Amino acid sequence: MAATALRGLLVPHLLPEGCYDELLLRFNLLHVPCLKILISKGLGIAIVAGSLLVKLPQVLKIVRARSAEGLSFYAVLLELLAITGTMVYSLAHRFPFSAWGEALFLMLQTVAIGFLAQHFGGRTAQGLCFLAVYAALLGLLLSPLTPPAVVTLLQAINVPAIVISRLLQVTTNYRNGHTGQLSALTVGLLLAGSLARIFTSVQETGDPLLALTYMVASLCNGLIMAQLLYYWGVPAQAPARKKQA
Repeated sequence: MAATALRGLLVPHLLPEGCYDELLLRFNLLHVPCLKILISKGLGIAIVAGSLLVKLPQVLKIVRARSAEGLSFYAVLLELLAITGTMVYSLAHRFPFSAWGEALFLMLQTVAIGFLAQHFGGRTAQGLCFLAVYAALLGLLLSPLTPPAVVTLLQAINVPAIVISRLLQVTTNYRNGHTGQLSALTVGLLLAGSLARIFTSVQETGDPLLALTYMVASLCNGLIMAQLLYYWGVPAQAPARKKQA
């Protein structure tokens, strides 16, 4: 009974039936193809589960400080564009939820950060407008009215969107001479997640465009993490960097 229940739990959600037999019945733990599937599925599920809280430290830091100082709203918008593109593209291609599910939760948290940045900047009405416009656009992209070519294009522009969004944040940090309310924990989790997603996207989807997106995201997240370490301990109230003559 227990074995049947375990098989029903793992097959086909975590392992194909053949791999279940190889790994758990024959104990062939060196079966490389099945091990790759197990590792990929396990990483994917862990990333999706972790994404529920990955940006929560950033949200809490903004709320506690009642300030989004140091965060570039335009960088948030471009990051939201990239996340939305991945989510819509993955749904259109019917990729397994474990291969892209974190995009859903990152989208919700990024939208919250965008609204809070506007709200604590004294622009609550603009923040509400941002929420309404984004909800309408997302509904349109997920509807049958959006041609498949547009969905593919949206994913294709993810790479420049990610690069530009991170460069905007890097530039903001450099000009301020500190990283403001940027959360090191959130950036670290995003870096770890994007690195793991390179493997899972290749293993579970075989889509080179998706894999390239995560490679670029890893490089950009690593750059921001380097800035966080460089400016560690510099208070957010530090004066802006003076322009050189």
